[in-house]
Amino acid sequence: MMNTIEDLRKHLFETLAQLRSKEQPMEIERAQAIAQVAQVMINSAKVEVEHLKIVGGKGTGFIKESNLPAGITGTQQHRLR
Repeated sequence: MMNTIEDLRKHLFETLAQLRSKEQPMEIERAQAIAQVAQVMINSAKVEVEHLKIVGGKGTGFIKESNLPAGITGTQQHRLR
């Protein structure tokens, strides 16, 4: 099961490899279905990012937070109203 954007990318690259396989190529319809589901997941992540920008909340973990530099233990976001 895919739980992160990295998992999704890995699966999509595996799909590309299967499409190119001369020995056991993947059916085009199946590859298209995989791509459509992946696009829905990506669009969902985009909505999540926009929502978090507005409300300043935490993500679901689908997109990993970037590592903080040494000595930095957290961040605080301030909003002007």
